[in-house]
Amino acid sequence: MNVRALAPALAAALLATGLAACTSDSDSDSADAALSLSHVHGLGVDPSDGRLYVATHDGLFTPNAEGEPQLVGDSRDDFMGFTVAGPKTFLASGHPASDDEPPHHGLIASTDAGKTWKTRSLKGEADFHALDVVHNTIYGYDSVSGKLRVSQDGTTWDNRADLRLLDLAVSPDDTNTVLATTEGGIARSTDGGRTFRAGAEPVMAFLSWPKKDALYGVDLNAKLNRSTDGGTSWKPVGQVPGGQSQALTAVSPSHIVVATQDGIYETRDAGKTFTKRLEVSS
Repeated sequence: MNVRALAPALAAALLATGLAACTSDSDSDSADAALSLSHVHGLGVDPSDGRLYVATHDGLFTPNAEGEPQLVGDSRDDFMGFTVAGPKTFLASGHPASDDEPPHHGLIASTDAGKTWKTRSLKGEADFHALDVVHNTIYGYDSVSGKLRVSQDGTTWDNRADLRLLDLAVSPDDTNTVLATTEGGIARSTDGGRTFRAGAEPVMAFLSWPKKDALYGVDLNAKLNRSTDGGTSWKPVGQVPGGQSQALTAVSPSHIVVATQDGIYETRDAGKTFTKRLEVSS
């Protein structure tokens, strides 16, 4: 299927399918995963050294000196939600590779850049498919309960709105403004995620908001868009190569990384040009 040719209504339907399709598959081939990336669920850049990290169905990866994917640590867990919270400090969620553990990680944390992980809370209860850390606050979308959950310390959680979303972004200047990508478009909350207005076009798959005037969204066709007014209006700034989008992170207003069906692409000029960092198996 040529994703670029999808009409808006069909794109919305595909997004709705994506909301329900992020599940664990224990039959994946670990040997193949060592050689290639697939099922990318999250991206992050460590501010301490600028290293790129890719969260996937088969573990956390980073480019080695040859530009090939290298497994971080020895975990082959399915990292569904992933975010860089600070220097060498990562938060994640998902499913353990072993059947001997509960099926959902809850919130896990690493303080050594992903080499090792420890449970913070909600083990066996929550599966965060989207995570964001803004204003020293953790925002997570729990696919088990269908709720946006918010925590100051990663252990005690406040349950907020009940909605179906694929990704979320919190205003870097206003704790009360939270955006969510839904099958109907971008839903907005002005009360910290307790309630949301219905989604409105454009339909985006993923969002990232590093600065007040630099909100980025990538649609299902991997078209990168920027809003300078908090999502009221959007302007396309570049076409990411490689087919359907899988993840997005904006490190700064000019430095953005996007995962698509065939690769991890990076731009350092706000979407004018893209460089392929890693191959992805579609």
